[in-house]
Amino acid sequence: MNVDDHAEALASDLGVDKEEVKADLQNLIEYSVPIDEAKQSLRRKYGDGGGSSSAPSTADIADVTTDMGNVTITAKVLTVGKRSIRYQGNEQTIFEGELADETGKISYTAWNDFNLDAGQVITAGNAGVREWEGKPELNLGDSTNVAREETDLDVPYEVGGDATLAEVTPGDRGVALEVTVLEVENKVIDGRDGETEIKSGVVADESARLPFTDWEARDEVTEGAALRVDNVYVREFRGVPSINFSEFTTVGPLARDVDVNDSATRMSVREAVETGGAFDVEVLGNIVAVRDGSGLIQRCPECGRVVQKGQCRSHGQVDGQDDLRVKAIVDDGTGTVTAILDDELTAEVYGGGLDKARQQARDAMDQEVVADTIREKIVGHEYRVRGNLSVDDYGANLEASEFAETDDDPVDRAKALLTEVDA
Repeated sequence: MNVDDHAEALASDLGVDKEEVKADLQNLIEYSVPIDEAKQSLRRKYGDGGGSSSAPSTADIADVTTDMGNVTITAKVLTVGKRSIRYQGNEQTIFEGELADETGKISYTAWNDFNLDAGQVITAGNAGVREWEGKPELNLGDSTNVAREETDLDVPYEVGGDATLAEVTPGDRGVALEVTVLEVENKVIDGRDGETEIKSGVVADESARLPFTDWEARDEVTEGAALRVDNVYVREFRGVPSINFSEFTTVGPLARDVDVNDSATRMSVREAVETGGAFDVEVLGNIVAVRDGSGLIQRCPECGRVVQKGQCRSHGQVDGQDDLRVKAIVDDGTGTVTAILDDELTAEVYGGGLDKARQQARDAMDQEVVADTIREKIVGHEYRVRGNLSVDDYGANLEASEFAETDDDPVDRAKALLTEVDA
């Protein structure tokens, strides 16, 4: 059934003009709203045949919900970002950011250039509403009227995109940062226009460290460079915020050094897990078990997945390549997390590399003996684990960059904690 057929059936059912319904239906489809959801939205708009006015209602931002088809709001522009996307097979430049009034703030996507500037107060009439990352978002398109207001609007939010790395969250757009590039790597990927050169790595400021991707592989983005970057957007990558430089991001040198904290953010396991994912965190806890799949393992030469009895889930029967890994369960009394050690950290814990592990497995005629040796060394001991945390339906995993047994006195630590509580 095409749009005409859907519109005719819906107009007949609701008792309203077909052309008006068709225009509204096409407008929602252009915003990538599924056809069934679009039809339900129009049923709510027209009151299931009640013949109500099609004029969008005026709403405070706090009252905007995904059940609304179109709204009119008056708000202050907090941020304005710009990037290009591939939409229905074509390149499309969009503008995006956040709007706010006295009641709250909301993200927006503008499909046309409305010449928005941070700090402006606007009235956006007939703005579409859709769900984005579980929250309502405004869509400003061809049917939206944007008018500048002469009066100011006092809002409880900062205008402009300046932020620290600790403040950004996935979904932020139009953000400005002052950072130092700690790590950078040139890569060639299979992009939407064929092979594309990008840069990726880690940036840091006084508050945190986060991964980044520069989709334009700029010359200024070099290890050790102190940069101001304007108009970046933030996505979630492996459970943590990831900074993205688009073709519209401006990058320039800073006249100051950015102080970087060399220590990771210390959290309890429960606090870390409740973040839903964190970059460069540190937990302290006892190793209560070493999970199966640790010690001497084999990986698929094609995809790197661990193989069981020569079988890869993606590539079937393969000749696995030997590797070392530890999956250790860390418990600090508030929760548990699985610390995953790569081959280098595993070799440090085990006391030898692949050659030693292979020899021990041959002598014992049992590959599991390597994991047993590691268990004997670390289970029951307290370790400090630093790395990147991801949380999914299968639990919390901490990809370790540091794994060291603690040498501080628990009694001294308890006294320090009591002193802090008393203070």
